[in-house]
Amino acid sequence: MLRTLLKEQHPDLAELEIHSPVRGWDNELWRLGQNLAARLPRTERAPELLRKEHRWLPALAPTLPLPVPTPVHLVEPTPRFPQPWTIAAWVPGSPADRTPISRADHGAETLAEFLRALHKEAPADAPRTQDRGAPLPTLAHAFERQLRDLAQEIGEQEPALRTIWQDAVTAPPWQGAPVWLHGDLHPANAVVTHGTLSGVIDFGELCAGDPALDLAAAWLLLPAGAAPRFFASYARADEATVRRARGRAVLQAFALISVGRAGERGLPGGKVTWGCAGRATLQRLIAR
Repeated sequence: MLRTLLKEQHPDLAELEIHSPVRGWDNELWRLGQNLAARLPRTERAPELLRKEHRWLPALAPTLPLPVPTPVHLVEPTPRFPQPWTIAAWVPGSPADRTPISRADHGAETLAEFLRALHKEAPADAPRTQDRGAPLPTLAHAFERQLRDLAQEIGEQEPALRTIWQDAVTAPPWQGAPVWLHGDLHPANAVVTHGTLSGVIDFGELCAGDPALDLAAAWLLLPAGAAPRFFASYARADEATVRRARGRAVLQAFALISVGRAGERGLPGGKVTWGCAGRATLQRLIAR
């Protein structure tokens, strides 16, 4: 069907080679030729996320030091495909949930450079999200629910994770202006080449808020022991922000493990590699 859609709406691209699709959480991704990708929504919320990327990412992309999937075309709905979809730049590399970062120092400095560039003060009309922008204390019920759901998985780690969470929720809240955030910076949304971070994808959760949300990537993406190097290179996070970031990393790790368990059971939407990434994150957090 994609070939037909291209012939109807972008005949200039219709002869490009179409590679086998990859199913993301919200979109199906088809590589077009060597340099482009088509993203077709597969969830109810996906069209809104694609429109958000198309609205904001082209202006942000030139300021970022790593490749990102900059939208080139927003294709409006038609009777043949009644949802919007996008054509964007292809970001080469292997997803970090499949090929983790192995060059710790280089990866830490590259991630820090990327987030320093992204974390600029956002304009007043930048998107906000209630769940990702919520203060950590308001997420206590979510923490308890996920901890209960994963009790057998977490086991003896529970006391240490409760300590990390309590420290995070009692940290002073963010007092600065809201900054641009990727909003969903976990291993499946980062790509790796030659052992280090080489690109960041899926900006559908792009929003403005507390940088701690993105800084959780210090434990989600980087090898054990790399977080201090990352924060030294980032050079903008005070102690309270690091504490909040650790709490965010716990919540994100829980979510990854839940998706991984669904994959292990063969359930729709499950992804086994996400569970591996989530478990590794908890180990790094506990080890510090």
